[in-house]
Amino acid sequence: MKTPMKTTIMGAVLSLALSLVAACGSFADVPESFPPMPVPEDDPITAEKVELGRTLFFDTRLSRTEDVSCASCHRQDAAFADPRRVSVGVGGKTGTRNAPALFNLAWSKSFFWDGGVPTLEQQAIGPITNPLEMNMTMGEVVQRLRRDPDMLDRFQRAFGEDPSPANITKAIATFERTLVSGSSRFDRFEGGEKGALSPEEKEGRDIFFGERGECFHCHTGFDFTNHEIVNNGMKTDDLGLARITEDPRDAGKFKVPSLRNVALTAPYMHDGSLVTLEEVVEHYAKGGQGHENTDPTIHPLSLDESEKRALVAFLRTLSDFELATDPRFGPP
Repeated sequence: MKTPMKTTIMGAVLSLALSLVAACGSFADVPESFPPMPVPEDDPITAEKVELGRTLFFDTRLSRTEDVSCASCHRQDAAFADPRRVSVGVGGKTGTRNAPALFNLAWSKSFFWDGGVPTLEQQAIGPITNPLEMNMTMGEVVQRLRRDPDMLDRFQRAFGEDPSPANITKAIATFERTLVSGSSRFDRFEGGEKGALSPEEKEGRDIFFGERGECFHCHTGFDFTNHEIVNNGMKTDDLGLARITEDPRDAGKFKVPSLRNVALTAPYMHDGSLVTLEEVVEHYAKGGQGHENTDPTIHPLSLDESEKRALVAFLRTLSDFELATDPRFGPP
């Protein structure tokens, strides 16, 4: 029998989850400037799935050594990115790519730096089974969770069935879809609060959206990305999209990331090789590093030092500190 205190705590948790899902379900948490949130018909958002997915996101049992979780490499204070150049998986193993930030994923068309999978549900399998990350099989994760009576109860309430590879990934994807980011000083400025940006930041905004900076060609729309996979001029041995297509013309092509929260998600680029926003701006101002597949939109810019500083100042206005601190997205 549950004690009154335990009942109260569980009720509070469920109430919190319900309020979050009600907001997402009615799109109340989606800014008016955003398009409606796409939600798969076979994975609708429910309170039970959000709270279960949140628990799994922070659960180290998804890794072989039980000391790595999704949250280990996707920190809330870093807009669910990793401040390390590359993440550290089980046994201290490291990969070669920087962990992407996790927000506004419901609108993404593909996932991973090379766009290797088309859905959030499929994306969740990658880090769990990658030998350099969690190094598990989905079957082993299922076995672990089925030995936990509390998790059995949670899965029954969320899906009406015991844990399985399909519903584990659906729960994680559901939680990740609730990570909506659209509350920054830039958004307040665009909403009519003209004092939200300083004169220097406004200058940077004009450079960003104008032909002086030409940033808008790739970083466009409500989420500052065209969702395309391009070569941005970085010299790299990583095949990028060519790993999938086996076309040498796709070598070094990676997804155009959102620039929302960019001041929180350092280091930058697919390999985390650029540490500061100043280095990023300088990379594009120089027209890249000379990769043979560099996209034609990348070319030297005639920005002076003052304009570069203004551009960096503007990029910092895209930070959403509500996302980075909201307790709904933290450990359960």
